[in-house]
Amino acid sequence: MAELRIEYPEDLPVSKLRHEILEAIKNHQVIVVAGATGSGKTTQLPKMCLELGRKSIAHTQPRRIAARSVAERIAEELKVELGGLVGYQVRFTDTSSKATRVKVMTDGILLNAIQNRNDLAQYDTIIIDEAHERSLNIDFLLGYLKQLLPKRPELKVIITSATIDPESFSRHFNDAPIIEVSGRTYPIEVRYRPVHNDSEGNSDPDDSSSASDYLDGIVKALDELAKEPEGDTLVFLSGESEIRDAQEAIQGRITSGLLDKHTELLPLYGRLSSSEQHKVFERSKVAGVRRRVILATNVAETSLTIPNIKYVIDAGTARISRYSPRAKVQRLPIEAISQASANQRAGRAGRTSAGVVIRLYSEEDYNSRSEFTDPEILRTNLASVILQSATIGIDDIAKFPFLQAPDPRGVKDGLGLLAELGALEPESKTVKLTTLGKELARLPIEPRFARMLLEARNRDLVREVMVIVSGLTIQDPRERPLEKRPQADLFHARFIDPTSDFLSLLNLYNYLEDKQKELSSSAFRRLCKAEYLNYLRVREWQDLMRQLQSLAKPLGLNLKGRKKDPEGIHKCLLAGLLSQIGIKQPQEKKVWQNGKEKPNRAAPEYAGAGGKKFVIFPGSALAKKPPEAIISAELVETSRLFARMNAEILPEWAEQLAGDLAKRSFAEPHWEKKQGAVVALERVTLFGLPIVVGRKMQYSRVDPMLCRELFIRHALVEGDWDSQQQFDRENRLLIKELEAQAERARKPELAPGENEIFRFFNNRVPLDVVSTRSFEGWWKKAKQESPTLLTMTKQNLLEVEVQELSDEDLPTQWIYDGQQFNLSYRFDPGAIDDGVTVDVPVAVLAGLQEDPFEWLVPGMRQELVTELIRSLPKNIRKNVVPANDWAKKALAQLPEVPTGGLLPLLAKTLQQLSGTAISASDFDQSKLPSAMRMTYRVVDENGKSLGLSDDLGELKLKLKDKGRGAVAKAVQLESTIERAGIESWDFDSIPEVLESEVAGNLIRGFPALVPTPKGVDLRLFPTQSERTRNHIWGVVALVQGAIPTPAKYISQHLSQPEKLSLVSLGYKDTEHYVRDLIAAMAEQELRKLDPNGVVLERKQFEGVRDVVAANAIERSFEVAAVLVRVAAAAAEATKAISSVKSIELLPILSLEKEHMSQLLAPNLVSTSSLERLARLPIYLKAIAVRISKLAEAPAKDLAPAGELAAALRVYAAAGGVLPLPKGSTLQLQAGRWLLEEFRVSLFAQSLGTAAPVSLQRIEKALAK
Repeated sequence: MAELRIEYPEDLPVSKLRHEILEAIKNHQVIVVAGATGSGKTTQLPKMCLELGRKSIAHTQPRRIAARSVAERIAEELKVELGGLVGYQVRFTDTSSKATRVKVMTDGILLNAIQNRNDLAQYDTIIIDEAHERSLNIDFLLGYLKQLLPKRPELKVIITSATIDPESFSRHFNDAPIIEVSGRTYPIEVRYRPVHNDSEGNSDPDDSSSASDYLDGIVKALDELAKEPEGDTLVFLSGESEIRDAQEAIQGRITSGLLDKHTELLPLYGRLSSSEQHKVFERSKVAGVRRRVILATNVAETSLTIPNIKYVIDAGTARISRYSPRAKVQRLPIEAISQASANQRAGRAGRTSAGVVIRLYSEEDYNSRSEFTDPEILRTNLASVILQSATIGIDDIAKFPFLQAPDPRGVKDGLGLLAELGALEPESKTVKLTTLGKELARLPIEPRFARMLLEARNRDLVREVMVIVSGLTIQDPRERPLEKRPQADLFHARFIDPTSDFLSLLNLYNYLEDKQKELSSSAFRRLCKAEYLNYLRVREWQDLMRQLQSLAKPLGLNLKGRKKDPEGIHKCLLAGLLSQIGIKQPQEKKVWQNGKEKPNRAAPEYAGAGGKKFVIFPGSALAKKPPEAIISAELVETSRLFARMNAEILPEWAEQLAGDLAKRSFAEPHWEKKQGAVVALERVTLFGLPIVVGRKMQYSRVDPMLCRELFIRHALVEGDWDSQQQFDRENRLLIKELEAQAERARKPELAPGENEIFRFFNNRVPLDVVSTRSFEGWWKKAKQESPTLLTMTKQNLLEVEVQELSDEDLPTQWIYDGQQFNLSYRFDPGAIDDGVTVDVPVAVLAGLQEDPFEWLVPGMRQELVTELIRSLPKNIRKNVVPANDWAKKALAQLPEVPTGGLLPLLAKTLQQLSGTAISASDFDQSKLPSAMRMTYRVVDENGKSLGLSDDLGELKLKLKDKGRGAVAKAVQLESTIERAGIESWDFDSIPEVLESEVAGNLIRGFPALVPTPKGVDLRLFPTQSERTRNHIWGVVALVQGAIPTPAKYISQHLSQPEKLSLVSLGYKDTEHYVRDLIAAMAEQELRKLDPNGVVLERKQFEGVRDVVAANAIERSFEVAAVLVRVAAAAAEATKAISSVKSIELLPILSLEKEHMSQLLAPNLVSTSSLERLARLPIYLKAIAVRISKLAEAPAKDLAPAGELAAALRVYAAAGGVLPLPKGSTLQLQAGRWLLEEFRVSLFAQSLGTAAPVSLQRIEKALAK
């Protein structure tokens, strides 16, 4: 020690205060040295401690790069070899020895030393350098030292800080003395050169920036500094990506000659290799270099002393790690730095001469920024701190004397992570570690990684998981130089596993291990360089593996040979990443862009624990083909939340690992015949994320009593099981017999319900029978003792005596009009077929009358009559009560065999018995229960149901075509009569009716001619009314086809007004008009022979044809003259409507327009008929008269309008519509024209009506 010469550089400010500092160290246990950057405190304080005779000095640095460079500098100044008197230790690299008295280390190394010796007796002096950075480790060390100092009075503690709130450190250590050291000896000029801020989001978190044009700002600043005296420039940027971009931009300007070609560019950031970092601190080896530009992250803010820095360019941003308690993720956003950091950066300039700092932001921006950067303890997860604290006896982190108390949310999340890993006793009120937690604390790595290793022990995969964990702990050894990136990616692609980034790391390590065995040390180093692998990081990876192996042996973590078990490896990783699971969310397959549909190429989003949403980082091997579920080692939020290190998993793997953290719920317990048991759908969630969905499970483990009940109800009561049992077959036959009797009698009490059957089995089956399997096991023994125990009888099921039913009261067949129909019964109130249902063959449907079926069957008739009496209006019903007694009296008078409709006969009978006036319309059939109405089931020839309804008319309309087809098929078994495409009457006559007997039922068919687009067809209809509606139009079509058209002659002799009238009334030409006239003449002649126009003989047809042909020309001129008057009247009506402009009258005007369109329908002559055509001008004039009166006195129109509305309602109730369709009955035709005469009588009496007309006359005409 006597040979050690300690000298202090006179140019350093701290050297001038040496005596004051030495005196303070002697007299105080703790001192605070506050000095600006460049004061020399970092390198000179350890030397002063040596001068005082301190034997073992721990000197902490916040970064590994600083620890190494500081140790080298101290050794250099003391003129000793590194590793002797001065050494350093970072992570697992330790250059110290027994002779070491000054040991420079990262603060994390000192923190780990506490676990081995919690009194830190191996050190007599501890220097906490750069304490103002307030990292988590620094804050914990300061708190721990505060507790330790009273126990070790000989221990000296020196806190060094930049001139950033040194008073807080003094207060923390009971007002320890502060020695302030000036920081620089040369002035610094600060220039503000703000750049335009145009921040936008970016999908790549490494490419995010707070200023899109910061590169322009840097280039302009370099141009400005080029005019200053020579000196190196330090440029502060926020990250590696920004450094790469700046390096590319600046190099381009150097190459193009815009910047001095003698400028050397050097990057500086944590991921650089040691050799690359050393280039910054050494003299340039490039010949002719005049200036150097160092592009650095905030690692260059403190501790590091880069020689010859004269200028600083500060972009004003940095990536600052922040933990989000809400999102439960560690974010790495780019933020504006604090004033303190800005000053630290400025302090890098002017150490050797006057310097210049160019800030790429405004002075106002600087003044508005926060004074200090938030301490790390306020922006990180505290799980590791809590875990390490617990191992040294600190069971309540909230009471620990931190310099600044952590956010309670951060403490809560740290405890939550340890609980997730199973490290804490769940019931303990304080932090008490489990056995697993104690083992986690013994591994000096992040708790999640430690949990992975301990799980690997259980699965015998320690080596594979340790390789991955150590690879995640170090910086990635795969390098991607900007100028060689494609080549590097090609080499690295060999190791990629498309399902797992973790396995890609393992593949890389196995490759390196194999190559290291094959090659010499120098050859291996060359291989790494050639394949873009950082040799030093590879060595660090291997060293870390060896260190972890030695630390893990006491925990039973023994490495064995290689194993290939991807699933097992990922389960081990999952043990430490339970809250890092992601489930892919569905997304739209296509999106709209610029009005066009395009494939959705957006990265799919994943749902994570606690409602997090994230996407896979683009650099991950899983990004190209995202799996359904992943785990991620790191969620980082920049422009959005990214999952950086990922692997494909099955979510259900987490169930066993999660233990009590998994929450289970059960839904839809139900009986399953196939399994013979009650199963439910199980859902398992972990941190709100579904990891198992819809898994079937035996529900008897959850609720055995419910399972027993469901087993009895479904298996034994409903028969929904596969077990073949004799008692079950006998029971089914008995129940079926009883149910059939109950249906016919409409007495449900005659059949056992589900509750009665359940009660039967519930009283006999033991409580532990919950499934088919358990039942069969019990019954196998029980039936030996009591074979009939589960066999039902009428006596043990029903409490009432069962009587046999009479076929006369409830027959199974119905015979009517020579037809035979099957009947069936059902008791299901509310169902459409509740009561009795008759099966109607589709061939007889059209001819079936509803009257006889209104009576129902004898056994239901008394109830029917009783309900009909109850449906009477109250003023009538009061004379026939009680209804049941009057029903009996009425039935005694009514015929036993139905005759005609029930309602008229019942009304007449009740009127005779009670003396009260009663009509059939007084009964309200809508109030009848469904069982009191006959249900009709229409069936085809094979018995298949075609329709079911209690409305016979509805079925007839719905199945009209099928009914006609069935009739045609039935009556044409011997000969075919139906034809298609008939162009002339080429047969003698058409039969009146055809008959055939099918299955005991008489089928009738009525032939008729029907017009079609291709001619005329001869078809069979099931009813005479359908033939009547269609036949006349088929005959008219044949008449039209049989008469040569005289249209040409008529056209030549029509006047111009007549031709214009035809066009205005919808006739496109004379041919159209003549054809329509012939149709009207044919219809008129046919109805002379038969009111319905049913002409079946050739002779009759030819007579009609000849009459029409002889008179066609003459009638055409007569009718044309009438049409001129019609057109004139129509024009007058249209003009009258158009002349009225009042909005209030618009509804009436619209109705009259519609009325005109009904009168002037297409094919006007045939639609109106020749008989009514002459009245059309009167009807149209009546419209004009009404409109003129309406305009003068609208109020007078109200009364006649009300009468007209009443008449229209009567017409609609009778089935009439406007315009009147072809085939309408003669009754509706007469009613339709009575309406027109009624309009004339109401609105234009002066025009006169063709016959007396009134509302009563219209009602009478439609009621015939």
